[in-house]
Amino acid sequence: MQTRMLGRSGLEVSALGLGCMGLSFGYGPATDRTDAVRFIRTAHERGVTAFDTAEAHGPGINEEVVGEALEPVRDEVVIATKFGFVNGVPAQGLYSRPERIRQVADEDVQKLRTGRMDLFYRHRVDPNVPMEYVAGTVKDLIDAGAELNPA
Repeated sequence: MQTRMLGRSGLEVSALGLGCMGLSFGYGPATDRTDAVRFIRTAHERGVTAFDTAEAHGPGINEEVVGEALEPVRDEVVIATKFGFVNGVPAQGLYSRPERIRQVADEDVQKLRTGRMDLFYRHRVDPNVPMEYVAGTVKDLIDAGAELNPA
C-alpha cells in the first residue's frame, strides 16, 4: 500500500483510509459490532493505516468500535476523530465551545482506548464560535500534554 505524509505533522498514513461512519450511522442499520470490528481489522491487515471516526457517528458508538478494533495495533495506525455537535448529535445543532471540545477530547481517549488522538478537529464550522477559540482550545490541550496533532 502506498503511503502519504499528512502535512507537516510527521504522520504517515496509507494512501487509502477507512471512514468508519457507515458502520454505525448514516447508511441504514448499524453493522453488528463483531462484524464491524472484524471489518476494521481486515482493512488494517490489508494495509490501511488511516481510520476516521467522530463523536457524531453513533453518537459515540463508532469511536468505541474503532477503539476496540484497533487497540491491538494502536501504534501502527492513525486515528482521526472530530467534535462539534450538541451531545454529539448533528440534529441537535453545532456546538464547538471550548468546554465541549475539552469534554469530547476526554471522552474520546476513553472510547478509542488510547492515550492519544492523532487527528482531532472540528466536524463542521460553528458560526457562533470564532476559529481562534477552537484553535486556542486545541493548542491548550496540546500544551497540557494531550498528544494531539491538529489538522
